[in-house]
Amino acid sequence: MLFSHGAALLSMRGITFSSLFLLIHLLQDEISSILVLESEDLQNSIKPQKVEFHSLNFNNTLHWQPGRAGEAKAAVYFVQYKVYGQSTWQNKEECWGIQDHFCDLTDETADVQEPYYGRVRAASGGVYSDWSLSCRFTPWRETMIGPPTVNVVQSNKSIIVKLQAPRSPYRRKRGSTIPMTNYYDLLYQVFIINNLLDERHRVLVYEGNDKVVKIEDLRRGVSYCVVAKTYVPTLDRSSAYSSRQCTMLL
Repeated sequence: MLFSHGAALLSMRGITFSSLFLLIHLLQDEISSILVLESEDLQNSIKPQKVEFHSLNFNNTLHWQPGRAGEAKAAVYFVQYKVYGQSTWQNKEECWGIQDHFCDLTDETADVQEPYYGRVRAASGGVYSDWSLSCRFTPWRETMIGPPTVNVVQSNKSIIVKLQAPRSPYRRKRGSTIPMTNYYDLLYQVFIINNLLDERHRVLVYEGNDKVVKIEDLRRGVSYCVVAKTYVPTLDRSSAYSSRQCTMLL
């Protein structure tokens, strides 16, 4: 009798232990699944958005927007780049684990005829997002060219306009920066504004590649302003207007 009762009790305990072990195992699997899902959700939510190059006069900077989650505010970012066609990505050391949403890749994209890619990933709380890739970027085709520097000098009933091309960040061996005219056949567009008539009305008075332009037959006692733009015929692209340079003809 005693033997039978003890055996039955051990048998019941065995069932209980087996059930408990199975329950613990199931709970562990469930917790692991939840943690994986949470990690994947965090990966997606901190992933950088809208990765793209911004470029002015070959100052080439990769920009991005943070992910959609609140955790993205505390994220750090890692940037890589490569030439189109290459298989190996290069780390940008100065943009490795940064909190900024941009990275200067001017030196890394100095061959302006080459196409490049950039990519960014984010990390937060030990979780890393997937890489976000930029579109292909070719500096020569896509950089925005700035306006020329303008200086004006009055001379009798005329204004002499002196123009200087915008300059790239790249340097000659002697150290001077290389003007954008080394890369493009630039034209200058010069506009005059008669402040007596309409301060917003710009009249095109010259288009060409001369660095010194003389605007003649102006009226004494009238205030004039001059603005200029650069224009690239091969790309059909104009710069923004330069700042106004004004003078009163005496």
